[in-house]
Amino acid sequence: MTRDDIDVRPITDDELADWSRALNTGFLRSTPDSRETLDKRRELARGSRILGAFDGGRCVATFRSFPQELTVPGGAAVPADAISNVTVSATHRRRGLLSRMMADDLADAKARGDVVATLIAAEYPIYGRFGFGPATSLSEWAVDVPRAGLDPRRPVPDDGGRIDLVDGEDVRKTGPELHERLRASRPGVIDRDGFWWRRNTGLLETPEEPWKEPFYAVYRAPNGEAEGLIVYSVDDKWSDTKQPHNTATVRDLIAVTPAAERALWHYVCSVDWIATVRTGHRAPDDLLPHLLPDPRAARVVTHADWLWVRILDVVRALEARTYAATGSLVLEVGDAAGLSGGRYRLDAEPGGAVCAPTSEEPELTLDVSELGTLWLGDESAVRLAALGRVREERAGAAAIADALLRTSRRPWCPDIF
Repeated sequence: MTRDDIDVRPITDDELADWSRALNTGFLRSTPDSRETLDKRRELARGSRILGAFDGGRCVATFRSFPQELTVPGGAAVPADAISNVTVSATHRRRGLLSRMMADDLADAKARGDVVATLIAAEYPIYGRFGFGPATSLSEWAVDVPRAGLDPRRPVPDDGGRIDLVDGEDVRKTGPELHERLRASRPGVIDRDGFWWRRNTGLLETPEEPWKEPFYAVYRAPNGEAEGLIVYSVDDKWSDTKQPHNTATVRDLIAVTPAAERALWHYVCSVDWIATVRTGHRAPDDLLPHLLPDPRAARVVTHADWLWVRILDVVRALEARTYAATGSLVLEVGDAAGLSGGRYRLDAEPGGAVCAPTSEEPELTLDVSELGTLWLGDESAVRLAALGRVREERAGAAAIADALLRTSRRPWCPDIF
């Protein structure tokens, strides 16, 4: 059996069960999907583009993509091709199946006019060869509540605002507007549609995890306007001496003002019986540690790459965002897949930019994957040059790139997909 004998194509609805079995195999989930679970997966996959690789009629590799919007520095959103559910069965590795599925999907995304493709990489070494680069990272803290130094007698905001406990129905009304405000202010944030809010408030269960209702709380400013939302779950652990050792795990926290962020973190750290707060996935420059009287009470437990970006249209990608300074740079962008390589001149200023193909001599040479890493403003071109991942053709070009591209707050993607 050669790789050409394996059929890579969009699946039919009748093939969803076989595709789902291959997906579970790839993610090491041995339990087969029930009819109810398949119905849930069919609902979750609505609007997606689903590819499978078939060997003798059996699905041996899976791939799904769907439309997404990604915020860039300055607040604009660009259309993205979000990639998920990528697996290749252990019996069919090293046959080029992922390469074929990725090539088909990226070519279609380019033809549709998507500016970038995005994914969350389970394994680091895989996706650089397809032109993806890590564009955001995340951190998670564990807060030792007794050590934090907060006054347990003052759990409510001291700014005239208030915290209200709410339910899922309230969240479906309040959450989307709050998230849109966050998305307009933070590069790296992706859109959440009505389907996302139904799924994450229990109206639609995911196939992999039974729904367990969390706690929801909203921060309202003194004028009554909602400015923040926290979603958290709590375990039930007590010591042999009847001391509570419970952990609150934050599943989502949206804050559109510093006051809301402070109030929500102080609130969850003040709930009786909570000894530890796990923050969930936060931006690496999150305010949290320094919102505590003792920042050392917040211990980093996770720090890793998160959202990976693949530039499909260099001109539109660079023109969509704003810049920290005024300047110009000629980039030589390599792209082995032939989707977006070339030489481009970027003329940038705080209000925006003009980018166009050029025949001028390049000043900075880099692969499209490194451009994806730099594009949202998190990484340093000077650092990448020191690592040998970009090359200065003119001395000081990497420093110019940093002056233009870096952002004052680090980009952050709060969601997994």
